[in-house]
Amino acid sequence: MVNIGETANFSCEYLQNHINNPKIIFKEEKDSIETIYSKWKKKERFSISDDKHKKIFSVRITAVTPDDGGVYLCGVWISGDSYSYSIINTIHLHVMMPPVVRHEGESAEIICSYDSIYKSKPKSLCKGKCSTRDRNPLSETVREEKETKTDRLTLKDDVTASVFTGSITALTAEDAGKYWCAVTLETELNYLYTHLIVIMNEELNLTKYEGDDVSIQCRHHDEDQKRFCKAHEASMCVKDGVSLETIRDDRFSFSDEASTGVFTVNITDLREEDSGIYWCGAHVTTKVLLNVKTGTIT
Repeated sequence: MVNIGETANFSCEYLQNHINNPKIIFKEEKDSIETIYSKWKKKERFSISDDKHKKIFSVRITAVTPDDGGVYLCGVWISGDSYSYSIINTIHLHVMMPPVVRHEGESAEIICSYDSIYKSKPKSLCKGKCSTRDRNPLSETVREEKETKTDRLTLKDDVTASVFTGSITALTAEDAGKYWCAVTLETELNYLYTHLIVIMNEELNLTKYEGDDVSIQCRHHDEDQKRFCKAHEASMCVKDGVSLETIRDDRFSFSDEASTGVFTVNITDLREEDSGIYWCGAHVTTKVLLNVKTGTIT
């Protein structure tokens, strides 16, 4: 997963008997397979480095665009200059927009870029995927009038800049989630997404001492979104935050009370290094300031 404008890296392993074979990268398109990088063709922004000692070649894509998302095929040429190759690995590259982080009650803008060839096509902003089934009430479409407006949602299509923008006012917990930007062709095409993170206005400040235990209750709006993340900013939790899912420490655990929309994070035997800023929940998140002091209560 990589944000637009960032650099994407992925690696492909190969066998010892392919160590001296030229390496190649393909990308699956709708009706064809495109050669992205080979000794005969080198697409701009793509590069390959080959570590023969580890038998891995690495692919680097700079200034990632929405069109770079998709399925890549790592391969090696089998013999000479003949068009014969072997596919050794498949990589799925997911491109997303940086997360949009706003506080409860504020307004948020979700900015969707698209290829200029789609400027006359209807555009959609959908919460969840843009399908005809289970469409969320906030899902709206910009058509020929170039602007659609409901009570809290406005969609505008700037065909000159090839950008359409969704503006949501008076944010609530229900607005948080994953949003897809889509262009309607023969069928609706999901081509880009972002996360809208709504920070609840109420913060939680906790002061404890080393050796204490603490239980922290977290709200979750989506059944599959339960996260307790340590990071300076909430946006970091989408990609780079240290979350409960990745913490390999037996002192951290959580219990889920699904019917109440709450899960509880339990930390035992607190240490000074546990101090910091935590984000409780995922799309709907609460800021938790945990201060662990040394010594004991007197």
